[in-house]
Amino acid sequence: MPSLEIRLHKGVGEIDAERWNELVDSDHPFTAHAFLAGLELHDCIRAEHGWQSAPLGLYENGNLVAAAPLYLKGNSHGEFVFDWSWASAYARHGLDYYPKLLCAVPYSPVTGPRLLVGSDPGADRRRLAVLAAIRQQTAQFDLSSAHLNFVNETDAIGVSGSDWLPRFDWQFHWTNRGWGDFDDFLAALKPKKRKNIRQERQHVVAAGVTCEIRHGDEVDDEDWRILHRLYRSNFAAHGNHPALTEGFFRHLGQHMPHQTVAVLCRRGGRIIAAALCLRSSDTLYGRYWGAEEQIPGLHFEACYYQGIDYCIRHGMQRFEPGAQGEHKIARGFLPVRTRSFHHLRDGRFASAIAEALQREALGLEMYREDLLAHSPYAEALESA
Repeated sequence: MPSLEIRLHKGVGEIDAERWNELVDSDHPFTAHAFLAGLELHDCIRAEHGWQSAPLGLYENGNLVAAAPLYLKGNSHGEFVFDWSWASAYARHGLDYYPKLLCAVPYSPVTGPRLLVGSDPGADRRRLAVLAAIRQQTAQFDLSSAHLNFVNETDAIGVSGSDWLPRFDWQFHWTNRGWGDFDDFLAALKPKKRKNIRQERQHVVAAGVTCEIRHGDEVDDEDWRILHRLYRSNFAAHGNHPALTEGFFRHLGQHMPHQTVAVLCRRGGRIIAAALCLRSSDTLYGRYWGAEEQIPGLHFEACYYQGIDYCIRHGMQRFEPGAQGEHKIARGFLPVRTRSFHHLRDGRFASAIAEALQREALGLEMYREDLLAHSPYAEALESA
């Protein structure tokens, strides 16, 4: 589409929110203008942490017709598609892997739209134009590579068949099979798994802990402070940097009130643990958790069972509780494929990485078969 003008903005906040959300063409919370602009506004996107916002806009006669959340990356932190070995290979050959260009949602390993083109008959043509523009910008700024992480099915189909290198991995997601309540879900499990979950939930009750769910506009000022403190302490306990600020948490509650879901766990009226989630119309996304007391089963209750119960009560189809964690299988979550695509400008590295990805894919397919052999369900259920 040669008539299109390519612009790299300094932030999503520069772009009209209504038009951006129209191009997302869904209620996916992580690509919503409020989420991405909030990261910028509340100091979560910082060059010293390796993130520089550079969202792409394609304009026709001055009107935004396509976009993509792009970031110049000085490292690979906060991405969850691990390419550290690629960077090491570049370094061994005296070449710079960083900076690179990343199309993704910062700190969020959540599948969703990445090439924002709307849904009218010209969408497929604009998607190709966005891909071409990303490659053009990668070459113009002499970057090593460009990456599309956690793309949804529509974007994956649009990229497939090109010379972008495909890569996949597995996450563990729960799918609603039309269960009427949590006990109905438990009845679908093997007896031992059902018993273990009931025991875990009983440990929480016996400890005198009660859990409640509140949406963003129902969380009060002090609770936001506690939520963020618990988030920070959990990251610190695992030696990780808590990139999200308290201001950003409060921003979600204010600007995405019905898509922000907090699980507050109290004992004696005091919050001792909490989990923060986001939701679309059909999917719940588990994100951040923290606790100041170690109570058996509390993590599973706050991060999994409360979410499953919420999805059943609200008629939601999926629950994506986050990356990694084979322990999720025993609690009803099955492996689902996640996809990324990669453009390496140096043909030598592109060829070597393509071969490595083929070997990786064979191992991952075998891994899936092993995972499904440990399914907790009494009857075999399909996973993606």
